[in-house]
Amino acid sequence: MGLDWRRYHEATKHTPERLRRTAHALDWDNMPNPFRHYEGVPVFDLPADPAAPEIAAWDVLRGCFGTEPAADAVQLLSQLLFYSASISATKVVPSTGYRYALRVNPSSGNLHPTEFHFATRGLDGWPDGLYHYRPSQHMAEQRGRGDFGFAAPITVVLTTIAWREAWKYGDRAYRYCLLDIGHAWEAVELSGRAMGWRCSVVGSFDDGEVAARLGAAPDEWPMLILELDHATTGIGGGASDLMGGTPNELSDSPELPELIEPFHEATCGPGPEWRVEQQAGSGQPMGGRAFGETVRGRRSALDFVGGDRTMTFQQFIALLSVATVPWITVFVYVHRVAGLAPGVYKYTGDLELIRAGDQRVAAAGLSLGQGLAGNACAAFSIIADLEGVTARYGDRGYRYAHFAAGALGQRLYIAAGALGLGATGIGAFFDDRVNSYLHIDHGQVIYHFAVGYPVQDERLEA
Repeated sequence: MGLDWRRYHEATKHTPERLRRTAHALDWDNMPNPFRHYEGVPVFDLPADPAAPEIAAWDVLRGCFGTEPAADAVQLLSQLLFYSASISATKVVPSTGYRYALRVNPSSGNLHPTEFHFATRGLDGWPDGLYHYRPSQHMAEQRGRGDFGFAAPITVVLTTIAWREAWKYGDRAYRYCLLDIGHAWEAVELSGRAMGWRCSVVGSFDDGEVAARLGAAPDEWPMLILELDHATTGIGGGASDLMGGTPNELSDSPELPELIEPFHEATCGPGPEWRVEQQAGSGQPMGGRAFGETVRGRRSALDFVGGDRTMTFQQFIALLSVATVPWITVFVYVHRVAGLAPGVYKYTGDLELIRAGDQRVAAAGLSLGQGLAGNACAAFSIIADLEGVTARYGDRGYRYAHFAAGALGQRLYIAAGALGLGATGIGAFFDDRVNSYLHIDHGQVIYHFAVGYPVQDERLEA
């Protein structure tokens, strides 16, 4: 039986009482494998360290398209995935020597529930077919040959493995999976744009039909379809041959908590069409830090340098310029922005002061006591009109609001990097306390974010 969005959202809110009641120790022996492989199928090497797109990160964020074409389809696919889904660095735990990978697209708890499948049609020098990206080795697993019914030259299908997040975060994990999909969507869109490709986003489809077309493992749920097109590519067609492959097991005992699957089922109906067409930006290129360098250097800050180190007003306004997406309203806790008094501001194209005074303790307290929300130069509460989006799209609209918030978070990550700052997404907060503190009478907080000067992480290896 399905579970409507209101019941799910209410049941997964953080409160002090729930946190005390549901505290649990992690079963490290049952920790999910962060990498999905499909064994027994051909594997295509993608060139390591492909040429970086020759365009500034800020120009990509403003909607400009790169003009340097890849040498061939192999380089094209390598670039697209290298700058949207690949491993970018490793960390080493000093006490144990355990190494774990970081990727260019962020994830709650670095657990990475999102998988990248892609279909190709008419790319010169690359076989039409269905593929799964293997980030652990920067390879493409060929899971099918021919035409799988996707119209674009490159179609990326993002799936989620909810167990990867639920292992740590329980029933609230589905929210994090949706936010991660939004980050992945924007990572692919920006990477494609930097290479001169336009991305269209399709959210309304028959989940079961798409899952069957992919031949994906049962624990992978299709979430978004991204269609990438370029004027110089051709279109193929014809029959298909699904080879499938055998998915690796991620845990000995993958058991989802009770709320996730029934709520996911409630969101599976395709509903009214939801499609986002990417538009070209306006204005002349501004230049600045290169897109490739910015994306590959993206990290989630563990904490920020506090004290009196201040963000410039120009940096702050630049961040806000990328923070407009449908169904979302942004509130900003301004801690240290030159020329702007501390306080909480509502941003809807203009800044409106909601609360005056030092907000560092409040921002940290609302974010489950996480000091980084108070040590940042500015922290964000991202509020979604869940009533409005679900009235239009049904329970599936709950996905769309979180996708939009995740995409906004990815834009803030890249904008911060382009400005010489650090950032981090924060999925844990006291929902009702945030709504009350900000006097929200229409909407729900669904994401927090922080930007500032990051402290150095000694565990990091490039």
